[in-house]
Amino acid sequence: MKFKTVEEIRAFAEGIAAPMGIEIVDIALNEKQGELTIFIETESGVDLDTCEKFHNAISDPIDGLDPSYGDPYTLNVSSPGLDRPFKTQRDFERNVGKEVEVKLYAPIKGKKFLEGVLVEFDENSVTLSINGEEVKLARNRIAKINKAIKFE
Repeated sequence: MKFKTVEEIRAFAEGIAAPMGIEIVDIALNEKQGELTIFIETESGVDLDTCEKFHNAISDPIDGLDPSYGDPYTLNVSSPGLDRPFKTQRDFERNVGKEVEVKLYAPIKGKKFLEGVLVEFDENSVTLSINGEEVKLARNRIAKINKAIKFE
C-alpha cells in the first residue's frame, strides 16, 4: 500500500486542527499495516476526548483527500506521549525554562545523557543550564531531546 506524502497529509490535517486549537505534532504512515496515525497536542494536553473529537472532525474530510489512493486504511489519532522527542519549533518554544533530557550520539565529557533546563535554542544549537553552568550543544550531536519526566 502507498500513502500520499507526510507533508501533504500534514498540510491537510493542520487546516482542520488549527481552528480546534490542536497542533499536529507528527504523522506516521505504516504502509504494511495500512495505518495512518496523526499525533496531536494542545496547550492543555491531550486526553481520550480530544483524540476522539479530532478523529471525528477529520475522518470524513481526510477520506476526500484519499491519502491511500483508494486502498482501505485505518486512521488513528493519538497523543505523542510524555517522553516524545522534540520535533517542531513549537516543541522547543514551549519548553524553554523547563527541565529536559538530552541523549547524545557520542559522549561529551564521558556522558551520553544530560539533564538540565532548556535556556535557549536555534536551528544549530541548544543551550542547557546544568547545575548553574550553561552548556551549548550542537543539534547534530543530539540523538533525542524531550521533556524531563519526574515521578514523585
